[in-house]
Amino acid sequence: MKSLKFQLEPLTCPSCIKKIEGALGKIDGVEQAKVLFNSSKVKITFEEEQVGPEAVRETIEKLGYPVVSSSRQSA
Repeated sequence: MKSLKFQLEPLTCPSCIKKIEGALGKIDGVEQAKVLFNSSKVKITFEEEQVGPEAVRETIEKLGYPVVSSSRQSA
């Protein structure tokens, strides 16, 4: 299990949380997705064998939320 954090451009509304968490939760291999509204961060726990960081980043950006940076660590 791996953990990945994305820093997004500032989020503008709390409904962004549901939109992002919902989309990430539909990706096979994503165990948990948590959006922190005040800091505009997304933390994802995922199975590396099933999904890569690029797919997660692409999903976030397709929703209209630009990713500023990401960091990866063992969970």
